[in-house]
Amino acid sequence: MPCDVLIVDDSATIRRMMKKTMQMAGLDIGEIYEAGNGIEALAQLADHEVAVMMVDINMPTMNGIQLLQRVKQNDKLKNIPIVIASTEGSKKRIDELRAQGAFGYVRKPFRPEQLRDVLEPILGVKDDSGSEDCDFDDGAF
Repeated sequence: MPCDVLIVDDSATIRRMMKKTMQMAGLDIGEIYEAGNGIEALAQLADHEVAVMMVDINMPTMNGIQLLQRVKQNDKLKNIPIVIASTEGSKKRIDELRAQGAFGYVRKPFRPEQLRDVLEPILGVKDDSGSEDCDFDDGAF
């Protein structure tokens, strides 16, 4: 069963690139929703159920860390895996994000296979048998 994704990044170019990369990677993607900041992401989550969120850290209005905290505090949303996609990539920062509940991390700029590798445990690959679902194995770091 295809899994829906929410991409949260203030750059429309990055959102397009992520969307295209996911589609080309053979991942079992359904709908791909987009948001330019955390506030827009929460609005999308009110309207759509998603299997995973790709979230940038540095965004206006509500940044990725604030969004991560809000999602993890919400009983309806807290189990959605959040993969951080950011230019910030120190070990300390990644450890902090994991401690706050992030599922995985991809450093920008990323190669398509890096994005695929972090999302595959969550989304699986396209399978004509329909046996895949959106289960994931915690621990993509």
